[in-house]
Amino acid sequence: MRPPEVLLDNSDEVYAFYREHRQNRLQAMGAYALLGRRYRPRIGYAAGAREAIGALIRSRTPLLIAVNHLSRLDPYTLAAAAWRSELRPIIGRTRVLAKDELFEQAKLRRRIDMMGGIPVFRGRDHGLRAVNAAGQRMMDICAERLAGGDSLAIFPEGTCNVVDPARVQAVGTGIGHIAFRTARSGVRPALLCLGLSYGPRPDPAVEPTKEEAKYASFHFTAPRTELPARPAEIARLVRDDLQRALDGAIAAY
Repeated sequence: MRPPEVLLDNSDEVYAFYREHRQNRLQAMGAYALLGRRYRPRIGYAAGAREAIGALIRSRTPLLIAVNHLSRLDPYTLAAAAWRSELRPIIGRTRVLAKDELFEQAKLRRRIDMMGGIPVFRGRDHGLRAVNAAGQRMMDICAERLAGGDSLAIFPEGTCNVVDPARVQAVGTGIGHIAFRTARSGVRPALLCLGLSYGPRPDPAVEPTKEEAKYASFHFTAPRTELPARPAEIARLVRDDLQRALDGAIAAY
């Protein structure tokens, strides 16, 4: 299927495409390896987390990965962290939610598609009412991909944190709805929170440069295989676990 133009008015075709789209796994592995060498993030784990993540991946349990969001470089440093961590085996089988404007330029879109991107039409960009149907479809597609064995990475704060890089901002219920819909299909994903720190930021509104983003600190919490029943409760759990992950990343920087 030819990739459709990523426009809100075209969202049905967009999500029909990303329902079936498959990455070129060899290209993805090569790109993630290159980013791993370029950014060289430092990886830390809560007690028992490394072994638990490895066991989940070996059992083919889909992972719902939540990461705090600090800058536009985060997808690249996250890819680098995946290469240098226990997540390496699921490179090429992990989808990443990305805002729709990143799919506008052909060259950038090819890169994002190769890295597993699925577009998100955000309410702050298009209006909450306008994106409602597309948002529901996006969550359905994410749940289908998880139920089919893919993992999914999300920045659940929804936008870059320019307030306080040491505090996780509000987490929407979208991640809870995705987990809930996946479980309703008979597959229970494991929640894995990953904290990211670029070190002390004198002004959190000023993003780190590519040079400053090197050697970022990442910290994994222990994955959760049992999640609350309601989406809002899942979202609250994500925020709490993500804060613990962020605290660990900051402490290790």
